[in-house]
Amino acid sequence: MSVVESPRAAKPKWIKVIDQTKCIGCHACSTACKSENLVPLGVNRTYVKAVETGVFPQVRRNFQVTRCNQCENPPCVAICPTRAMFQRDDGIVDFDKSICIGCKACMAACPYDAIFINPDDHTAEKCNFCAHRIEIGLEPACVTICPTEAIMIGNANDPDDKVTKMIHRDPVTVRRGEKSTRPKLFYKGAHQSTLDPIAARQPAGDTFMWSEINRSNRILNSGHVAEHHNNDSVESRLVYDVSHSMPWGWRVSGYTWTKGIAMGVAMSALLAMALGKLSVVSTTAKYDMPIVALVALAVTGFLLITDLKQPKRFIYLFTKPHWRSWLVKGGFIIGLDGAAIVFWLLFALLGINSVAMDVIGVALAVTSVMGAIYTAYLFSQARARDLWQSPLRVPHLLVQALLLGSAALAPFVTSDQIAQHFVLWLGGLMCVAHLGFVLVETTIAHPTSHSKAAVWHMTIGRYSAPFWVSAVAVLIGVSAPALGMVPLLVAGIGLLGYEHAYIQAGQSVPLA
Repeated sequence: MSVVESPRAAKPKWIKVIDQTKCIGCHACSTACKSENLVPLGVNRTYVKAVETGVFPQVRRNFQVTRCNQCENPPCVAICPTRAMFQRDDGIVDFDKSICIGCKACMAACPYDAIFINPDDHTAEKCNFCAHRIEIGLEPACVTICPTEAIMIGNANDPDDKVTKMIHRDPVTVRRGEKSTRPKLFYKGAHQSTLDPIAARQPAGDTFMWSEINRSNRILNSGHVAEHHNNDSVESRLVYDVSHSMPWGWRVSGYTWTKGIAMGVAMSALLAMALGKLSVVSTTAKYDMPIVALVALAVTGFLLITDLKQPKRFIYLFTKPHWRSWLVKGGFIIGLDGAAIVFWLLFALLGINSVAMDVIGVALAVTSVMGAIYTAYLFSQARARDLWQSPLRVPHLLVQALLLGSAALAPFVTSDQIAQHFVLWLGGLMCVAHLGFVLVETTIAHPTSHSKAAVWHMTIGRYSAPFWVSAVAVLIGVSAPALGMVPLLVAGIGLLGYEHAYIQAGQSVPLA
């Protein structure tokens, strides 16, 4: 069957409808997609999810065909640092493997868990509407092969199109409409237990209908576990699904910690100098601070680059930048901060102590503050992760940076009582502020079931150990003004546990 375009619609805008009342769960679409697009084993552009609802003998099996939602406002495109994910004029969200750096930001941003890293070429991939077939007048492979015509495509710009008429006339729904992505994949007759990824109960054992459940670390499966019930309105049980990988691991957790040290040590030292608590010509100010910051920045860069699936392409962040992405903005901010630190150290080595040094100091203060907080904007672009959307992230990241900075600075001011007193009090106050932010973050009523589930995973579930160890460590740090440097160092090291728990818990809620 070929795609027929109406003369009334010069520029098509492609949409798709999946009629779940016709779907028989045959998985023909999945196999056709794999064959057409040469999708490797272990990953899927599309698959069929199955959920059973009811109590015997009143039981029904419901299906949902799951894939990219071809959003009108795609978060994967906004966050992609190189435009490897892009939106065509016809509305299809496509990808360019040749410039993908494998940062997995698109995976973190997609509210539908539709993107994966191809294990063969290590680049991001997803359903692209079989764009190569559309361009020669053919329908996508899944549409062609569906035996019940449950999958249909249409042109939203053509009022006479059958599919366009259907979405305007019949009751249809979309997945996660609250994310404001304006999906162009519409479901007709889909049961809510299949649309909500945490509505159904996971199987008690380790098998689905036809496969084993992947219970590996950093692997997500749909549904809820008994310990965290989603209060679904009907009894529902997941019977077949495809597992998904959490995109960002320990390197990203580590990067937020080392970046906090780099930015925080400069912020703490500059604040101490501005308040007259640390001499500008002291060894700490001239040499110790910039060296610690540069080492922390170097480790930060190493973690970021090694986390890429295509690390040799990291330079594309600067040569092919997409300025809507906070990955790009963050990369340039880190670069500018590194340059300011190098100039500060160079001027110190040359003995320059003039207006130029003051200018560098102001520049370093600005880039350090921006470097500390830009991660909040990056995480907010990861629209899929409800826990990361808090407006408190900006001040909280500033507090964390000052805590880490004061801890990193403390060993270098032991011979200066005034500076040491300031650093210990600054660190102690930041410990109190951090604990206050965490208390609000974990006790406030969260507006979505996804953010509530993420907090559960952070405080009670799989990431509770690093979370509570960090809380105890920072609580010890509160005593720094009275007991000295050691409690503050304990707090700074312990903060890594919170960073890891927070970032991993944010990704621990299934999205598909």
